[in-house]
Amino acid sequence: MLALTDTAAPMAAVLADWTERGWLRPIDGAFAAFLRHEVPAAPPLLILAAALASHQLGRGHVCLDLAATLADPAFALSLPPDGAEPAPAERLPGAVLRTVTLEAWLAALRCEALVGHGDGASPLVLVGHRLYLRRYWQYEQAVRQGIDQRLRTPVELPEAPLRQTLAALFPPPAAGTADWQRLACALAARSAFSIVTGGPGTGKTTTVVRLLALLQALALADPARPRALRIRLAAPTGKAAARLNASIAGAVTRLPLDTLAHGESIREAIPRTVTTLHRLLGSRPDTRRFRHHPGNPLALDVLVIDEASMVDLEMMATVLAALPPRARLVLLGDKDQLASVEAGAVLGELCARAAAGHYTPATAAWLAQATGGALDTALIDPAGTPLDQAIAMLRVSHRFHADSGIGQLAQRVNDGDVDGVEALWQRGATDLTRLAGAECTEAGFRTLVIDGGAPPGQRRGYRHYLETLHRQRPALTAAPEAFDAWAQQVLDAHAAFQLLCALRRGPWGVAGLNPRIAAALHEAGLIAATEGWYAGRPVLVTRNDYGLGLMNGDIGIALELPDATAQGWTLRVAFPAGERGAGIKWVLPSRLQAIETVFALTVHKSQGSEFEHVALALPETPTPILTRELLYTGITRARAHFTLLSPGAVHVQRHAIEKRVQRDSGLMSVPESAA
Repeated sequence: MLALTDTAAPMAAVLADWTERGWLRPIDGAFAAFLRHEVPAAPPLLILAAALASHQLGRGHVCLDLAATLADPAFALSLPPDGAEPAPAERLPGAVLRTVTLEAWLAALRCEALVGHGDGASPLVLVGHRLYLRRYWQYEQAVRQGIDQRLRTPVELPEAPLRQTLAALFPPPAAGTADWQRLACALAARSAFSIVTGGPGTGKTTTVVRLLALLQALALADPARPRALRIRLAAPTGKAAARLNASIAGAVTRLPLDTLAHGESIREAIPRTVTTLHRLLGSRPDTRRFRHHPGNPLALDVLVIDEASMVDLEMMATVLAALPPRARLVLLGDKDQLASVEAGAVLGELCARAAAGHYTPATAAWLAQATGGALDTALIDPAGTPLDQAIAMLRVSHRFHADSGIGQLAQRVNDGDVDGVEALWQRGATDLTRLAGAECTEAGFRTLVIDGGAPPGQRRGYRHYLETLHRQRPALTAAPEAFDAWAQQVLDAHAAFQLLCALRRGPWGVAGLNPRIAAALHEAGLIAATEGWYAGRPVLVTRNDYGLGLMNGDIGIALELPDATAQGWTLRVAFPAGERGAGIKWVLPSRLQAIETVFALTVHKSQGSEFEHVALALPETPTPILTRELLYTGITRARAHFTLLSPGAVHVQRHAIEKRVQRDSGLMSVPESAA
């Protein structure tokens, strides 16, 4: 029988079928058709590889790993996707590829018109058994080039002022111990590229503020040219920027600068305003281009990016390209969180060796002299790379104490300790709740989302913010400032509880849970409607709107304000002012073009946020998107209480803990000579 991969017509039919079924995105099918039109003689296996490479970008991969795809097509490609209609067995990826060998696939890619190895302008680039769309191969090369160039950039640090400033900023470490915040400051100060990573509550914000104080102190004390550094703070989303904005001012105020010369000048030289990366770079609507680029670099000496796990490969390449050659770049983030929805897992890949340190003996000796702290010998590696020397992992959580159930659960999930997680659930903890299998009743679900669960009063659900909305609303004749203050109260109350989902579709995804929650709240008399616009409707912005100053991920709540006549009420949506500081941004509902109701929020969209009580709903059956990183990210959004909803019983949780995110990339394989 003729294999589907032997001639162009059957392969075109397969790709058309996969696109029609929704297995491939329309853009994937269109890309394959374009290449087939440009080079009609292109081998069918090449066209298939091109379509799948494009498909993998939509799943967060930077490239298509040919060997992994042949070894397990269903796992590598996640085709067909969850919820897809049954298809003929001969059209499944495994059947299409069952007679293909890696050698045959690589041979089919020997087509200079479409596939290159770096040089030239071919649309595809093959490196070993990884196939890239050229643009993403270029991004990967650019990121490594930008990082390696900064790692090679010499940074001169005056030893005595460095030690004195660190001693002023940090209490002396106990004998034979390491203060990782202090060590992180020292490591970051000696490199033009650095990463400070750590879990929730490990003090990343405190550390970076003290790092900036250290850098400003050294700059202001420079005898040759004393001047303050130009520092900018940025985050991937408006929500993440607002959160850092709220915490950084207090951290700057608390800096112990009394014993330092120019102490108050140092404090004043540390910025307190955080912007989004898109605003920093000067994004241009409806284009991938930015105002800042190599020909028009950013006017700064130091750039700090918070929540760097959310920065995708393309954005990281864009940032590095826009930096002046000698500017410092500092990345902050939790390496174990979910990566960006877009292609690449840059922070996770860069920090893959962070837990084990890999500091050279020379770095360990320098740190001991500069900080007075000693590294554990297990973290010392004579073969450590230059990148290893620029990464500091904060290892002590100040949010979750030893007896914190949330902290223990997050750590055990992160370690892949399935039995340890189950033992923790069985032992119980005051800040943890689980509803699994038959326990996920409709009555239990409604009690959870309305009141925070049973017994009532111990945790908060959505009733809290809705009662704040109704009870605290100012009188019709109140001043505008009163309505701003009320809106802030409602937004703060809303942050007390959030239901998170692993999926968008299905009964336990966003699409199924949002109407279900709205119905429960309506029946409880807390909202006036379940569809359209109504007071109390929480909405999520799903696309950047530069005209309104709203960013993808911003959350607002519909509230009633006095109308133009001051005789009645009209709806407006209240958003936090976000990166621009305190205050409320009021928007007409009719002006919001890309929003969705957000009683239920995906874990991906929750990154950069924290809530007092988080409930995480897992699907009824295992799914490729359900991973250890997703579970860990959902757990660590909670400050005080975490509830797990697992309607499919315990085995779904077990599957998530055992499965790690795998994103195909060659970022850490780019040789230094190529970078």
